[in-house]
Amino acid sequence: MSLSKTPYWRLSGFYFFYFASLGVLVPYWGLYLQWQGFSAQDIGELTAILLATRIIAPNIWGWIADRHGQRMRIVRFASLAGIIGFSAILLDNSYLWIAGVMLVFSFFWNASLPQFEATTLQHLGEHTHHYSKIRLWGSIGFIFTVATLGTLLETFDAYIVPYAMLISMGAIWLVSLTVPESASRHLHLTHQPLFSIVKRPEVLAFLSMCFLVQVSHGPYYTFYTIYLEQHGYSRSLIGQLWALGVIAEVIVFLFMHRWLPRFGIRKVLLLSLLLSSLRWLIIGFFPDSLILLLFAQLLHAASFGTFHAAAIAWVHHYFVGKNQGRGQALYSSIGFGAGGAIGSLFSGYFWLSPGPTVTFSLAAVASLLAFIIGLRWLNVSIEK
Repeated sequence: MSLSKTPYWRLSGFYFFYFASLGVLVPYWGLYLQWQGFSAQDIGELTAILLATRIIAPNIWGWIADRHGQRMRIVRFASLAGIIGFSAILLDNSYLWIAGVMLVFSFFWNASLPQFEATTLQHLGEHTHHYSKIRLWGSIGFIFTVATLGTLLETFDAYIVPYAMLISMGAIWLVSLTVPESASRHLHLTHQPLFSIVKRPEVLAFLSMCFLVQVSHGPYYTFYTIYLEQHGYSRSLIGQLWALGVIAEVIVFLFMHRWLPRFGIRKVLLLSLLLSSLRWLIIGFFPDSLILLLFAQLLHAASFGTFHAAAIAWVHHYFVGKNQGRGQALYSSIGFGAGGAIGSLFSGYFWLSPGPTVTFSLAAVASLLAFIIGLRWLNVSIEK
């Protein structure tokens, strides 16, 4: 199938810059907060605020988008409001001020991606398995940013992190102005109440899996850079390790349009969760082995890449018609929002005592529990 009828480069450009901004926040936000003098507990709490707004914000914006349409208008407004909100970070560095800025900024910033995911899938129509060909540009944006900023941080101090974030957010807004609304013909005409979908056992199982897998990512997203610095790795090497994980993710995205129809969504999700558990155990127990850390970063292809691509396809299958935006928002809020916030909080409280090894071990347990839930309750009717 050719992607010539979709606005491929405009959709890809949005993903590039959106995940470029994540390439600033995810690896280096904790480093910036540490540079400001905050404790591990403070860093966990402030990162949790960033993620916790995903519990509420995507569902509010999803409801507005599904009720009134014009998802891209919401994306453009939210992107601009996010820039304005985040710029206030330059005015003060107190705990309460940064907490307030994160709360306001992330309320708008977390509105964009679920609605853009729905827009992309509607543009793809019946060929949603080609989603990964567009989404991979987000991974490329992350790689470019994390490697570039890691190198810059060898020369400049962490004060440059907010400026890098504002540059990437400005690019997100500019690209959003070029992306057209999706064609309504791709929407299903039938409509089912959202609650009747959510209460189904397989949907509850899926959302539980998404929650747990993001809980397991909490120590990684919040403390991985700090953790490796404590073990003597340079910031440029740390940036390259972050980039390696996402390079593996890009390779996965290149093949997902073949793997999903061949192996089925359920099998891909379950294998991803098993490999996630292995990844967290390696990072927790062998931080001084560069070879094993390299292997663990390659497993990012599973813990995020294959899981996310399969999860997006799963949501698109179950949440149709007017529920598309709310379905993507629910996936974002339960997983990246609630799961990510809880993961950041527990990692912040456990980081100093009982320590990183136990914290990453608990992350592995969370992934394994998600595997057990999926094995028992995830519906097999969409296996292929």
